[in-house]
Amino acid sequence: MKISSIILVFTVLLISACDSHKKESTSAPIADSVKVFSLRKEAVSKIFSLPAELLPWERAEVYAKVEGYVRELKVDIGDRVRKNDVLVVLDAPEVTANYAKSSADLQAAQSRYLTSLDLYKRTVNAGKEKGAVSDSELERVKNQMLSDSATYEAARSGANAYAQLKNYLFIRAAFDGVITQRNIDPGTLVGKEQKPMIVLENITKLRLRVGVPEAYTSAIPESTSIFFTVDAQPSKKYPATLTRKSNQIDEKTRTELWEFEAVNTSKELKSGMFANASFNLRREGASFVVPYSAVVTTLEKRFVIRVRGGKTEWVDVRNGINTNDKIEIFGDLQEGDLLLTKANDEIREGQMVLTNAH
Repeated sequence: MKISSIILVFTVLLISACDSHKKESTSAPIADSVKVFSLRKEAVSKIFSLPAELLPWERAEVYAKVEGYVRELKVDIGDRVRKNDVLVVLDAPEVTANYAKSSADLQAAQSRYLTSLDLYKRTVNAGKEKGAVSDSELERVKNQMLSDSATYEAARSGANAYAQLKNYLFIRAAFDGVITQRNIDPGTLVGKEQKPMIVLENITKLRLRVGVPEAYTSAIPESTSIFFTVDAQPSKKYPATLTRKSNQIDEKTRTELWEFEAVNTSKELKSGMFANASFNLRREGASFVVPYSAVVTTLEKRFVIRVRGGKTEWVDVRNGINTNDKIEIFGDLQEGDLLLTKANDEIREGQMVLTNAH
């Protein structure tokens, strides 16, 4: 009986000790060990290769100002023309007839005005002799001269307008260039067409247009000179110079249009070609750069995990320029902050961790 009592007491004490140890173990949280790094600012730069498009320096879609028929077509696609060269001659009989009538009307109005003017001058000279010409007669001659003068000016304006219309029968080149489209033949009725008669392009210089993503538009090119390639000559690099920016973000593509100027004296490049433009961009100042694994992206947010006082904090960030193994971030961060090297959303905010710096 004594031995049984001793065993019973020992068992009770052992169970109590185990329960006490278990409570202590459950009440003290176990801290996970995580790898962290100290946040520092770095210079950010990146070599980009973006799709681009080549456009002509000047482009004119030529339509007919007056309705008529094509009498003579002096050019075809591929022809090189000089400024003011005649490209198309139109035939519009009504325009020619109206011009002839307006010229005749002008001549008649001029004759009447000159006659009235001469009569007015003679009447004024005669009126110098007292009583030779009455005041009413002088006034009548003066009014007739003024009326004929107004008629003459109106006729001259009308004749000039019809002369201009007649000039529209000769379609001339607005600048030096090459004919890239022809949509008419001799005898074609023009003046109400939907397509241009011909298209003239100046390709001695080309506009290289690149859509730069919104995140990179505030970065600065390391040089205004870049190189680009085209599929027709994939092994050859062509130079171009940055000339202007649109200063507007396109709502559909979320890009800003940058325009480069490419000299094309050899005529190797064609308008409408697609190209790949390569250039370096850098931030004006240093930025926070972290490994890709330090940034967590979910459906709701993008964040990094900072450790303060042994506890985790989720800090919302925005991405910037991405490099080969790192990415630029922006958020409520300071230099020297400890961030998790490999972060994920399973590490909850406020969780106790043991840091392992590297």
